[in-house]
Amino acid sequence: MPVSREIITQTLASPHGERAYKIVETLNDAGFDTWWVGGCVRDMLQGAVPSDIDIATAAMPQQVAKLFKRSKDEGGQFGSTRILLGDDVFEITTFREDDEASDGRHPEAVIFGTREQDAKRRDFTINAMYWNPISRELYDPYKGEADLKERLIRFIGEPGVRIKHDALRILRAVRFRARINGQYHPETYTALREQANMIEILSGSRLLGETEKMLLGPHPDMAFQDLHDLGVLQYYLPELSCCKGVPQPADYHHEGDVWNHTMQVLRSFTEEQGIDVRIAALFHDCGKAHTFSLKERIRFDHHATISADLVSGALKRLQCPGKRIEKIDWLVRHHMSMTFLEMPEERKGHWYFHPWFAELLQLFWLDIAGTTPANFDLYDKIIVDYNRFLDAHPRPAKPLLSGQDVMDILGVGPGEQVGKMLKELHDAQAKGKLTSKKEAKDFIMRSKW
Repeated sequence: MPVSREIITQTLASPHGERAYKIVETLNDAGFDTWWVGGCVRDMLQGAVPSDIDIATAAMPQQVAKLFKRSKDEGGQFGSTRILLGDDVFEITTFREDDEASDGRHPEAVIFGTREQDAKRRDFTINAMYWNPISRELYDPYKGEADLKERLIRFIGEPGVRIKHDALRILRAVRFRARINGQYHPETYTALREQANMIEILSGSRLLGETEKMLLGPHPDMAFQDLHDLGVLQYYLPELSCCKGVPQPADYHHEGDVWNHTMQVLRSFTEEQGIDVRIAALFHDCGKAHTFSLKERIRFDHHATISADLVSGALKRLQCPGKRIEKIDWLVRHHMSMTFLEMPEERKGHWYFHPWFAELLQLFWLDIAGTTPANFDLYDKIIVDYNRFLDAHPRPAKPLLSGQDVMDILGVGPGEQVGKMLKELHDAQAKGKLTSKKEAKDFIMRSKW
């Protein structure tokens, strides 16, 4: 499955491909062996024009930086240089070799080497392919092209040793298997199962990064099913692994237990949903494992509240930014709130004007799509009412001052006084009496507080 002439033509004709070609040409002319590497080569062999091209070179970071005016030498820490050409940013990485002293969390140091050593230190055969856009030569020392044809995920070298060098490779193996809808080499699969607990030594931020890539990539359900089957999920997201085997009411959930429902939700992702909605969808029913009860039928009373608490705890552990945790918590906490049609108009505004309501609607849709049979009747009615309400009630302007602004001006702490002042500011702004922050500040100073 060599790179087709059509894909080569399309890639080099694209602005990104043309600029990546220019980088290789410049470095080669300066005497440095330089190649496209990794995912872009894999994409081209699969018949796709790559959207992101990584470049590896024999040049030291400082040497790369001297050849390109708009560059940032990051060699001291990463062995790489960022180059800006047009509106594209390229990462140029100097050939390097594995650091045998790695503790499994991250390499202890960057050690520069040859192209052969650079290929040897890469994780999987399908990621150790190099392509030269000038000579059109493929450098493939570990038969990655043959593995890609078989859709095979195979570690380079001894799988157990590769995982001990960097435990993140466990998640990367799962992610790439899902990305190419592939299979594991038997030795790779065995090592992943045997060393699943190595995942515990990784930082939360690295775990979060790979988790997000799985959710944003193709076949996220395949990735999370693998994480469960390999015994990995229990070590870093036990909130999800406990959903396996938790039954649901048979009349309403023909898809099966809570885990099956979650996997069907993941299969229902569309391009419309961003990462925060996808994380919320992944965790939205995890509280059912803690709220199961058998009354007139299977019930999960208050499971949305428990699910929100659980996702907040998990995301804190993964070092997710606080504002994102607040948003995802809110989405999960309110994913069962579907009574908008019964509300008075003034109460609907509280929901329909909420900055995260559109994403809550996306979570509603995914929850229904993950259920068999899927009944969108209520969702469709809410969408109609939501659009009608927004047409009839223009969205209010963004407040001129925040609660913190009010406290600073008045010299007070949080309390009822601040809330009353914000209400007066809102009313005055809505009537057009205040149109700037200065007018709002003057309004507060003139008030009898």
